Amino acid sequence: MRFLLESHAMFRLSQYIQEIDTPTPVVPSRRPPGPVVIWNLVRRCNLTCKHCYSISADKDFAGELSIAEIFRVMDDLRAFRVPVLILSGGEPLLRPEIFEIAQRAKKMGFYVGLSSNGTLIDTRNIDAIAACDFNYVGISLDGIEATHDRFRRSQGAFAAALNGMRLCRDRGLKVGARFTMTQDNAHDLPALLRLIEEEGIARFYFSHLNYAGRGNKNRRDDAHYRMTREAMDLLFETCLAARQKGQPREFTTGNNDADGVYFLHWVRRRFPGSAAHIEAKLRQWGGNASGLNVANIDNLGNVHPDTMWWHYTIGNVRERPFSELWSDLSDPLLAELRQRPRPVKGRCGQCAWKEICNGNTRVRAQQLTGDLWAEDPGCYLDDEEIKQFHS
Repeated sequence: MRFLLESHAMFRLSQYIQEIDTPTPVVPSRRPPGPVVIWNLVRRCNLTCKHCYSISADKDFAGELSIAEIFRVMDDLRAFRVPVLILSGGEPLLRPEIFEIAQRAKKMGFYVGLSSNGTLIDTRNIDAIAACDFNYVGISLDGIEATHDRFRRSQGAFAAALNGMRLCRDRGLKVGARFTMTQDNAHDLPALLRLIEEEGIARFYFSHLNYAGRGNKNRRDDAHYRMTREAMDLLFETCLAARQKGQPREFTTGNNDADGVYFLHWVRRRFPGSAAHIEAKLRQWGGNASGLNVANIDNLGNVHPDTMWWHYTIGNVRERPFSELWSDLSDPLLAELRQRPRPVKGRCGQCAWKEICNGNTRVRAQQLTGDLWAEDPGCYLDDEEIKQFHS
């Protein structure tokens, strides 16, 4: 199932750290049979977090898919050979039929993930959650207690989320922490990584915030880019140390495919003898997969190229099956995103590593400039790092 999950819009850092001392053959890339589908089953949430992309609130939203409609979509997704369903929200545990949906998905053969804020996982429902046998439960942490509660705008949210993680861990579920870094919580990353180690949490997912509005400043000196680079250096070293200690934790990153290129530069400095192999493996990975190997269905049934494209709708599953919408390249954005190589401009067009990152997360450029192919303002590589290596 690993190669199926690689299609999700993320960089599997642990896998590439492992390749340094235990290299595996470089084989042709295998495209998953269908996209990973992140499904916002409900928009309602018990929290009002600062960086919520779905703008959720603790109220019912009209027009959401019925359970019968959800089951019909699931049948279509399975027939279309979608391998992975990530059940999200809002807070998916506020969907009354969440356990029925999850159990049906498992019986159908999907890899099923639950994406939760964790605060509603307690002794009253942990048996039902465990009975669903989720392949993965991801719980968001925005830092240590004070920072997390401030971001979540709810005192006690951190304690409740951590309790939920522990309950899942103790019931044998694979559970992980998701951290979206901003300038207001970056200082908590070291302590959060220590917490994950101390608690024996299986996975850590680092998400870059999809910033827009940043100018073309020097990426080595700019405060935000420097903060990002320092965070990535810490993640690389933490992941390496965990492997050297024999700890089986997984580290992944998302929403910035420049991570793969930055990692290659790190390998070149730290393990120069492995750089050529890692470069080949990263080219095999191929970077951003929005609109191809990752898709999003929102609570109203609208289909998007991924969760960061909520302002663009391909169609609605009430009107046409997902399988038809995803296969219809008359949609201009889908057709453009599936070009390879992508016709990126500016620094992205000049970059020697386009085959690794695939032009990165196009939504930032599109929102900032109106041009899908403008250079990505979120790329934190400096001008030297986008050049080809010279021996």
